[in-house]
Amino acid sequence: MKMTTILAPLGICAAIGAAPAAFAETVLKFHHDLPEDSAQHVAAERFAELVAERTDGEIEVKIFPNNALADDVQAVQQMQFGAIEGAIIPTAKLSNFKPELQLPDLPFLFPTPAIAHAVLDGEVGEALLDKLGEVGLEGVTFWESGFKQFTCNNPVDSPDDFSGRKVRVMESPIIISQFKAMGATPVPIAFSETYTALQQRVVDCQENPFVSIVNMKFHEVQSDVILSNHAYLGYALVFSKMWFDKLDPETQEILRTAAREVTPFQREETARREAGYIDTINEGQATLTELAADARPAFEEATRSVHDEFREAIGGDLIDQAYAEIEALKGAGQ
Repeated sequence: MKMTTILAPLGICAAIGAAPAAFAETVLKFHHDLPEDSAQHVAAERFAELVAERTDGEIEVKIFPNNALADDVQAVQQMQFGAIEGAIIPTAKLSNFKPELQLPDLPFLFPTPAIAHAVLDGEVGEALLDKLGEVGLEGVTFWESGFKQFTCNNPVDSPDDFSGRKVRVMESPIIISQFKAMGATPVPIAFSETYTALQQRVVDCQENPFVSIVNMKFHEVQSDVILSNHAYLGYALVFSKMWFDKLDPETQEILRTAAREVTPFQREETARREAGYIDTINEGQATLTELAADARPAFEEATRSVHDEFREAIGGDLIDQAYAEIEALKGAGQ
């Protein structure tokens, strides 16, 4: 295999207490924004093992969790000129570079995890990943944090329960529009500052997957956790296209295949951990309720304007294709 020598800067290695690779011809620096105790990190470790095994140790995947190299947007910018070789990036963050990547973030789009996976593993997902080539990324597969849930200081049974509420959101136009559509006031707040904002009642509600709710202890400063599964938080596994294109086809295929083989494990690990997070919430003081099935249509109707608002940016044909696939999968009982 033809290899390109890319060594991690000594300063970065020292910063996290690791030494440069002693034997690998190539070091693939792999960024993600989550802690080591996460489904994404465990899956990244499995990916690293497969790559080392299948390249006879010639490629070392060196994982940098917790934004150790940069935040997600900065990491993408570094990938565009080859300074970081691989990463998983939330689709909401990638939409800063390609608006089409907002599709998985549309509220109340995917009714079940199985349908979300089928759509993202099919033609729609492939089209989204292909779009990333236009911004210097080689898109390979989709990992996840799972579905987002609501937490509030009030019960949530209908969209009207958000009316007049202040809701913490990430800096994402589609998420801001989602809560405006339900009559709330979205307030962009850094993730690291969200616990304090909830504790001090700066905001009334927030949304996140269970992994973030529990690890950041949001359930300890909110009275209600609502299992709403209202929006999917996906991650695209990407490589720097500048770096990837210099590899020989055999090595490229090893990387693609290893990443895709790990995808089912990553999703299964997410689901396994979610069961534990639900137990943790039930053991605390917050009330955990599941959004009733007959309440979902009201939320879908209330937030459909968000789909319409972002139709042009995402692409009407792509949205319609996703709708058609979802309906077909629902009809097949998934």
